[in-house]
Amino acid sequence: MTSDLAPVRRALLSVSDKTGLLELGQALAAMEVELVSTGGTAKALREAGLEVRDVSELTGFPEMMDGRVKTLHPKVHGGLLALRGDDDHVAAMEEHGIAPIDLLVVNLYPFEQTVAAGADYDTCVENIDIGGPAMIRAAAKNHGDVTVIVDPESYDDLLGEMQANGRATGRGFRQAMAARAYARTAAYDAAVSGWMADAVGDTAPHRRSSAGTLRQTLRYGENPHQSAAFYVTGEARPGVATATQLQGKELSYNNINDTDAAVELVAEFDRDRPAVAIIKHANPCGVATGDSMETAYRRAFDCDRTSAFGGIVALNQPLDAATARAIAEIFTEVVIAPGADAEAQDIFAAKKNLRLLLTDGLPDPAAAGRMWKQVAGGWLVQDRDAGRIGMDDLKVVTKRAPTDAELADALFAWRVAKHVKSNAIVYAKDGATVGVGAGQMSRVDSARIAARKSIDMAEAMGLSVPPTQGSVVASDAFFPFADGLLTAAEAGATCVIQPGGSMRDDEVIAAADEAGLAMVLTGMRHFRH
Repeated sequence: MTSDLAPVRRALLSVSDKTGLLELGQALAAMEVELVSTGGTAKALREAGLEVRDVSELTGFPEMMDGRVKTLHPKVHGGLLALRGDDDHVAAMEEHGIAPIDLLVVNLYPFEQTVAAGADYDTCVENIDIGGPAMIRAAAKNHGDVTVIVDPESYDDLLGEMQANGRATGRGFRQAMAARAYARTAAYDAAVSGWMADAVGDTAPHRRSSAGTLRQTLRYGENPHQSAAFYVTGEARPGVATATQLQGKELSYNNINDTDAAVELVAEFDRDRPAVAIIKHANPCGVATGDSMETAYRRAFDCDRTSAFGGIVALNQPLDAATARAIAEIFTEVVIAPGADAEAQDIFAAKKNLRLLLTDGLPDPAAAGRMWKQVAGGWLVQDRDAGRIGMDDLKVVTKRAPTDAELADALFAWRVAKHVKSNAIVYAKDGATVGVGAGQMSRVDSARIAARKSIDMAEAMGLSVPPTQGSVVASDAFFPFADGLLTAAEAGATCVIQPGGSMRDDEVIAAADEAGLAMVLTGMRHFRH
């Protein structure tokens, strides 16, 4: 036995999640490890026929206060923290009857799951673990002598390590498990502190932290020279993080980013009418509704056939065979939908490079949430853009009021513009985009690019005039000058939807009146950087 190996003679097991517990207990018992346990964990092990020593027997104190006090005792923490090679520590253990604990297996009260289930305040508080994090931190600090395991996913690694080393663990393994243990307690504390800040209405707490669990190590990030990984927070928001992948190779960093953008956009549309969003580089290159999912897809595809190649497709209803055949006509990176029938799955099975992701639903665009963005030396934290506009929120400011058809397209275009990088301009007609201008430094440039896209669309479809003729145009923020609006009018737009709020609103409205346009203001902008 080399000097870095620490033998495991006694293990303390106290777990909320019983996954793999019996198999672990049986394997440890087979290696003649003494098992010490608490409450429900001890009961489960005994029912499996294993010999277990109660923590109360170890400490000489019963569990009390509804289980709040059971492991917070010197005979537990002394057994975890004592340095085996320190004569004073060993003498103190002998004097006070403290038995060494070589292995700690703990997973915590299900606080995050309790909050996610919508439990009331008192129930959430009762699910804040105290003894568990204290033991984990103690064992992790003393990883020179003690092994700490905090999740069932590590059980096989533990047993493999012990079997390879004659019931001992190596220092490198203990270090890795200690790092994982501290990450778990940090994540747990972050969940508790974040929940409590929300509970007391503190929107900008003095300290804020967030945590995630590794879902996937990625081949690289946005570019091959950047390392990357995908972490999930456990938020119960349907989307790329919760989806089941049925086929295709692993998602890349850019795939995940673009798929998230696609599913968040398509979720803006009512579920009772098929809607499709096609995304490229986090921007929509085509969005449409239709009487069928296939029709919606083809209308979205027609907006920018070139950019749709190698794009991400999101559907707001389950994928059917006809739509699958249409999508399969070109190379598509990812399709995400709330379901897919068997025939559609069979069609995609022949496209081995196409990833098919199925969700249990779609994200609620009006649901609260937070977004984080790293800057040098810090984080920007803001609420998710859950703002939505309905017919009753629109204010007509021009001499000509929009028609019912224009109003419907205005709301459609507005929902799309919310998901286009600023400066954003979206032309829409009959429930489909016909030109998208994204991410330009000048709003008038976005208007020109979107109009140019419409000309390309007309050429691809053999149309005599660009489909921006008779369209509605949406701007994610106000027109600072009339030039952007006049560019849209030149492209053939007849109605404008925009937030308003510019110092030159009167000038812009006058230009709209002179051009015969209808204009409605939302009073809400949708910058997306």
